[in-house]
Amino acid sequence: MSMIGEYLRVTATELDRAMRDPDWALDFVEEVQAAEEAEPAPAEARHFSTYKTWDLLRFLLARAEFPVDVIHGEEPFAEDEDWGYGPPRYLRPERVRLAAESLRAADYDQLISGVDPAELTSADVYPLGWSEPGALEWGRHWYDGLTQFLEAAAGADDAVLVWLD
Repeated sequence: MSMIGEYLRVTATELDRAMRDPDWALDFVEEVQAAEEAEPAPAEARHFSTYKTWDLLRFLLARAEFPVDVIHGEEPFAEDEDWGYGPPRYLRPERVRLAAESLRAADYDQLISGVDPAELTSADVYPLGWSEPGALEWGRHWYDGLTQFLEAAAGADDAVLVWLD
């Protein structure tokens, strides 16, 4: 079974409801995922996934001392729930804005500069297989998509639910 990084843009009203009613939130996630089965462009999507690149991105962003935890979220809610690999978390709109600005400023080439794939292997970064040629390039597409997704969320003043599934 794979571990997948998942994100959902929510309005302030939806966030309030999600915090009061985690069962509604999970139903809402599934409803949006079903509605976006054709996977719209990240800037137009309510749901986004970094697929298996979440841990590579976590490693790269931690190495760069990124100011927002865009991989796991920052604020807990539904702490007794398990949305796949633990409870969901969220980013408040002001943290989404900071994340979007910071992602845009942190070019992917800068993030991978000087990274030895052996570092990823020794750090047990999921999924293993970092000795393959071009392994670090694998995350570029997802990094760019996450940047676009969070920029759109920031522009709409949305919060973002974050979880691993």
